[in-house]
Amino acid sequence: MKTIEIEDAENVFLTLLDDAIRGDDSVITHQGERVAVILSYDKYQRLKQTVPSLGWLLANAPLEEDDLPVRKPARCRLLEF
Repeated sequence: MKTIEIEDAENVFLTLLDDAIRGDDSVITHQGERVAVILSYDKYQRLKQTVPSLGWLLANAPLEEDDLPVRKPARCRLLEF
């Protein structure tokens, strides 16, 4: 992945697009700070895909009732206020 200043990127924009299509992403900087990335649309779509949450994965796990250990009842402790 190459880094290029925004003023230089304006002059070679079509080259940056061709590079992105071939899989070579570019980081655009402005005054030394990273402000944008040029990447292929396919890579953008892959990065944008939703990743399932841990809660969803656990709720939809292919487990049978016998797969989980039996929970032991915990002793209650008294709290004083």
